[in-house]
Amino acid sequence: RRPGFAKTRLEANLQEAKIRYLHLRGLGTPAEGRAAARAGRHTEMQAIFREHLQSPAAQADLEELAKLVRAGFQVCILCLEADPRHCHRSVVADALAERLPVHIVHLAA
Repeated sequence: RRPGFAKTRLEANLQEAKIRYLHLRGLGTPAEGRAAARAGRHTEMQAIFREHLQSPAAQADLEELAKLVRAGFQVCILCLEADPRHCHRSVVADALAERLPVHIVHLAA
């Protein structure tokens, strides 16, 4: 866990800024993918996540994300990984871009 990144704390902080937070559990990285990422095996993590993304839960949450975009919401996909090339959020963004004409911007602090 990272301070300030816990789901409940993050949601509270975003609420204060009038930003809606929605946790889509199906779009999270499974345990074996997180273990690969921690070990620096980013290609393996992405392969694990791509396979996970085919699951019914992940597909349902990807469709939920797509519905928000279709409704005109700007969405932000969060992850602890700083480098989008090593992160599952890039895989989610690419999958979303296969469904919809979206413009993807990777934010950095």
